[in-house]
Amino acid sequence: MTRPARRRFRGDHDPVTFDFAPMVDIVLLLLIFFFLTSTLGARQNALPLDLPRASSSVQETPDLPVVSVNRAGQVFLNGTATTLTRLGAQLRPLAAASGGMVGLRADERGSYGTVVGVMDEIKKAGGTRLALGTQTGKDEGAAP
Repeated sequence: MTRPARRRFRGDHDPVTFDFAPMVDIVLLLLIFFFLTSTLGARQNALPLDLPRASSSVQETPDLPVVSVNRAGQVFLNGTATTLTRLGAQLRPLAAASGGMVGLRADERGSYGTVVGVMDEIKKAGGTRLALGTQTGKDEGAAP
């Protein structure tokens, strides 16, 4: 018995190719995503503050507006320098977007009067809840 001859189709000998363009697009999108998320998370800890220590802490919320006061009494909103007089106007839309919650990070050796003034401006800007930044006892020398 003879076997019937196998039919050959026109595409049997065409080489198989793989298109790398969609894979390159996906890799670039992943790189962009990781670059953006890494820089947004680092903006809060960019200021060299010696925060007070606490025995326990809560995880930081990334979309929370954060006001920082360094040892010299300089005021920063989300890592950008500002003045106490301009803080209220700049903070008002951010506090409204976060539901009235505002973070406050102040150097433990800084001016108490400046921190109280910042807290007053936060309240005037619509900040109803205040999240204070501290260091846990385990992290010696590292900002939260």
